[in-house]
Amino acid sequence: MSSLVLGFQEIDKTQLMLVGGKGVNLAELSKIEGIQVPEGFCVTTVGYAKAVEKNEMYHVLLNRLTMLKVEDREQIGEISRKIRQLIMEAGIPSDVVNAVTDNLCRFGEEHAYAVRSSATAEDLPHASFAGQQDTYLNIIGIEAILQHISKCWASLFTDRAVIYRMQNGFDHKQVYLSVIVQKMVFPQASGVLFTADPITSSRKLLSIDAGFGLGEALVSGLVSADGYKVQEEEIVDKRIAAKKLAIFGRKEGGTETRQIDPDQQMTETLTKEQILQLARLGRQIEAYFGQPQDIEWCLADNTFYMVQSRPITTLYPIPEADDHENHVYVSVGHQQMMTDPIKPLGLSFYLLTTPAPMRKAGGRLFVDVTSMLASSVGRETLLNTLGQSDPLIKDALMTIIERGDFIKTLSPDKLSPSPDESTKGMPPEGVQAQFDNQTTIVSDYIKRSQTSIEELKHNIQAKSGSDLFDFILEDLQQLKKIIFDRQCLGVIMAAMGASTWINEKMKEWLGEKNAADTLTQSVPGNITSEMGLALLDVADVIRAFPEVINYLQHEQDDSFLDELVKLNGGQETQDAIRAYLDKYGMRCAGEIDITKARWSEKPTTLVPLILSNIKNLEPNASKRKFEQGRQEAWNKEQELLERLKHLPDGEQKAQETKQRIDLIRNFSGFREYPKYGMINRYFVYKLALRREAEQLLQAGVIHEREDIYYLTFEELREVVRTNQLDYRIISKRKDEYTFYDKLTPPRVITSDGEIIAGEYKRENLPANALAGLPVSSGVIEGRARVILNMEEANLEDGDILVTSFTDPSWTPLFVSIQGLVTEVGGLMTHGAVIAREYGLPAVVGVEHATKLIKDGQRIRVNGTDGYIEIL
Repeated sequence: MSSLVLGFQEIDKTQLMLVGGKGVNLAELSKIEGIQVPEGFCVTTVGYAKAVEKNEMYHVLLNRLTMLKVEDREQIGEISRKIRQLIMEAGIPSDVVNAVTDNLCRFGEEHAYAVRSSATAEDLPHASFAGQQDTYLNIIGIEAILQHISKCWASLFTDRAVIYRMQNGFDHKQVYLSVIVQKMVFPQASGVLFTADPITSSRKLLSIDAGFGLGEALVSGLVSADGYKVQEEEIVDKRIAAKKLAIFGRKEGGTETRQIDPDQQMTETLTKEQILQLARLGRQIEAYFGQPQDIEWCLADNTFYMVQSRPITTLYPIPEADDHENHVYVSVGHQQMMTDPIKPLGLSFYLLTTPAPMRKAGGRLFVDVTSMLASSVGRETLLNTLGQSDPLIKDALMTIIERGDFIKTLSPDKLSPSPDESTKGMPPEGVQAQFDNQTTIVSDYIKRSQTSIEELKHNIQAKSGSDLFDFILEDLQQLKKIIFDRQCLGVIMAAMGASTWINEKMKEWLGEKNAADTLTQSVPGNITSEMGLALLDVADVIRAFPEVINYLQHEQDDSFLDELVKLNGGQETQDAIRAYLDKYGMRCAGEIDITKARWSEKPTTLVPLILSNIKNLEPNASKRKFEQGRQEAWNKEQELLERLKHLPDGEQKAQETKQRIDLIRNFSGFREYPKYGMINRYFVYKLALRREAEQLLQAGVIHEREDIYYLTFEELREVVRTNQLDYRIISKRKDEYTFYDKLTPPRVITSDGEIIAGEYKRENLPANALAGLPVSSGVIEGRARVILNMEEANLEDGDILVTSFTDPSWTPLFVSIQGLVTEVGGLMTHGAVIAREYGLPAVVGVEHATKLIKDGQRIRVNGTDGYIEIL
């Protein structure tokens, strides 16, 4: 048999490039015992290649198409149309015609057939490409079938298929088309079966859509389907739709849409027995492929036929566990303001730093909170902690608890780890700690931390090879001691507790909301807010030199610092930027991932921020901003104390309040320091590992320095020891990272894969307002700037920043804005703390804010009550 045509039984899973994703999956389906698949064969990609390979114009047009971007819609449409026309005119090579004819004679050419496209980039584990190419049903006769094979080939270049490939990074030249020719089944019913629920992602809940006639009516959205949900051999939900239309095959070929009799429209498509039988078949197919499947089926003469099965590519992976018990996981990214995926080396370092019970999924980390939820004490601690930092997580956990079907309360002896252990490495909001009000705790800590980092920088220089990895592991113990120092956590908790106390008591005694927000403005000693102001001072140095400003406006290269000295004012500029990088250069967006490029490695990141400061702010703005905030905080303190004195027990109330205000003023700023210390250390480790990467690169073990980021700490250690690496691991991990980057991590996910979304429980919001968590008081109106990447920040004075999340690296932007909106965040996350210090109204945790708010729209941010209005 020629490789131009292959029957389903001749195809194996290695032949993706010959028969495409759909062809491979159909062939696999037909091999499962007890699964019925209509007979058929594949016209392989060899036929398609033969049809186009000698057509010069085809290659010219293909080259042109490859040069275009997604935005060039008009040109894409024009070139794609010409390529389709060329393919149709080229016809089918004679040897392909003969092979197809032979097979049709064998199967019976009088039969009706479905002629379906199967691209080599289709139905893949990471990209479904569903519905991108064409399918033709009920095609009768050899001539008609050959004509529709040409149409399928041409459909590789529909506008939608071309744009989809561009968006998913597939090269048009590397994608080929096979065509499936399969006997038609004329069903009384058909539909789609998901072996994991597409709404909740639960892998235990199976979802069936069913309608009368051919499945095209459902897939094309022509009709509503009956919906059934099945869990463990039981139908748990049923939705019967009015099915007014259905598509059926015509005797002479082709299909037609018919009206369903009114008295039949609300009839159930499937019986209970049929639903459960179909569910069992779905589970059997899922088990064969080893992952959740999206299956197309049809029912004819009481037999279920499977006509397609592909992986469900939109499901978020389940955090890995060592057992088959129920688990509940909470996203670390939503706590740490970094919901992007983290590369394997970055995950390793975070796991080596935290004592919390963490699991990986989709390139992100999740804390296993099961044992805490199962204990009444742990549950209260966890809910209080998360309630302050992210109400949506708390609400999702409450849903799980109230359902009572997942978490059983355990007896104390079964609990492990203790609530105290589980909160380590998570935000310490709920942990109570007492300490003497002494500033020496803070100053001693900072001194210890700085000395320790200087020692590390000195000692690590002499380490290389396996010794370096041992040294880093040892030093990570030192880092843990510093981050989780109980006295320091106590100081941070006391300042946070004081803020909570002030907000509660001032509301109760004076009817004033969020009074602590003003009191935290311009607190001394906050390393992160100082970083934002320090960049204003850098701008002040540069603003005196027009030649330097002009150079920076056009400079894209990270070596720009070396070139500066040739310009008037260049030396002063270089000194100012280098001094800034010496103190803050280890920071960057997503800094908890050690693999992300730091400002010291990519100083061009800071250039737009510096230019923006020069454009938007007057000289000496850093001192003015800080002084203004300090004055507002002092005025607020005097005002509150004065008002309190006039109340019953006024002196006592004022005295208690003054103590809490002093705690806030003296210690709030310290909260940012432990993370600054941690990121400092991470950068020292990273520079040492990059030296090892250089060695591996020289030895030809890796292809580029950044390859080491796709290995775990232990894997990299082994590669350095042996000087050997199977490079396929790097390629696979890069593909996985690209796939993970497209996923949106859930706040809460269970071991069934069910994603539980929380809601804000709030009334009295204005119509159409977007709800969020109020974290910094005040109401402001302005232009929304939707910025997903800090390097693209082009801010005007008075803009409102709308972004998915902010970590400390975003602070330099805060000096130019007048309000903040983020999709992720909590009361004590960095963005919230800095917004309060700078006196910016801020609302965080606004679901889908960057999609719902358009760049340039005027919006009103209510940081007191926690909502956004689009004006």
